[in-house]
Amino acid sequence: MKVYKFGGASVKDAAAVKNVARILEQDQKEKKVVVISAMGKTTNMLEEVHLRRLEMGNWKDAFEKVANYHNQMAEDLGLSEGALFQDFQDLLVQMDTDFAKPLSGNTALEYDRVVGQGEVLSTLLISAYLEQVGLNVEWVDVRNVIKTNNEHRRAEVDWERSQKAADILLAHLEEDTERTIITQGFIAQSKLGNTTTLGREGSDFSAAIIAYLLNAGSVTIWKDVPGMLNADPKWFNNTVELPHISYNECIELSYYGASVIHPKTLKPLQNKNIPLYVKSFNDVSLKGTVIDATSDYDTLVPMYIFKPNQVLLSIKSRDFSFIVEKNLSDIFDMISESGLRVNMMQNSAISFSIVVDQDDSLIKGLREMLQVAYEVKYNDGLDLLTIRHYDEATVKSLTTGKEILMEQRSRQTLRFVLR
Repeated sequence: MKVYKFGGASVKDAAAVKNVARILEQDQKEKKVVVISAMGKTTNMLEEVHLRRLEMGNWKDAFEKVANYHNQMAEDLGLSEGALFQDFQDLLVQMDTDFAKPLSGNTALEYDRVVGQGEVLSTLLISAYLEQVGLNVEWVDVRNVIKTNNEHRRAEVDWERSQKAADILLAHLEEDTERTIITQGFIAQSKLGNTTTLGREGSDFSAAIIAYLLNAGSVTIWKDVPGMLNADPKWFNNTVELPHISYNECIELSYYGASVIHPKTLKPLQNKNIPLYVKSFNDVSLKGTVIDATSDYDTLVPMYIFKPNQVLLSIKSRDFSFIVEKNLSDIFDMISESGLRVNMMQNSAISFSIVVDQDDSLIKGLREMLQVAYEVKYNDGLDLLTIRHYDEATVKSLTTGKEILMEQRSRQTLRFVLR
């Protein structure tokens, strides 16, 4: 059995959805579970709906953009009848009704309720189209399979409950060995029965969870690139395709901010030695990248990860005392409470510095907590550059003319905070 994952860019318009159908048509003889993200920029549009609801603003206009986009997609795909298409239409009506209800007071819960619907809309439409063109598909609500704790926006998977639910799905798949299951990425279900989400760009992780639970033979992530590259072509010229890298190298790159694979994706795959393929949905003949336990190719090419819009927070004791373990424990408790993710950290005798993504509201909350006991200095508009398997000539070319605010170096990795 295989698991396929298609991201938002691969289903952004009718032509892209038809391309998905062509890919699936080429491989109908093996059981598959296909994980699909929200279409195009739907998640961003639904985040706008969520924010307007919180601000008691006119969310109707924002929601109308979502509805119009999906209705146009249905029209472009020639959809007008069938049970799945009716489910899609019913969901739009239900969303309009649900969004009009009073807020619960739990902002993260409201976020998941609103934003998580993008994947459901997407998969209902795509399943309806695939069924219309004659493919043997079945739509499954992934919330009936992936179970989590009661946290929202970054829920933790409850593996035991999920495995029990997945065993039911696996038995269902055995009834028809050529059936393709279409389901959602990003979303899951809490112990209380609420929709939860696994973090932004979490559909890769969803595919890995399903592969782990069903003991899949492989996972393929279909993207708009020929495979994994050694750098993001938006920021670097002369990028190189990576035909083969290890789980270990890939998880390091993900941790440092490489955008091709979601950071949590690799653990469940490595645990069961399930290979991951990154392939181009534009040209299925390309070999793409293989990610597995083999590490022979990891150090052959330097890797570059660039993260703009970074903020450096320097936390200093007010009375010139050392920043010791107790202080660090308190600081990390506040960071955790703030909801920020630390991209880089460094300590000295009387200060501790962290680098985080620019998120004004979350950073404001953290600074307010920290300033009760510490002096906090703040630098924004910075860049974070990570180089794996570096050489000095490359380092010089990338940092010349830049002010280096923080630097960390190990045998394999070099990191700079630059202005």
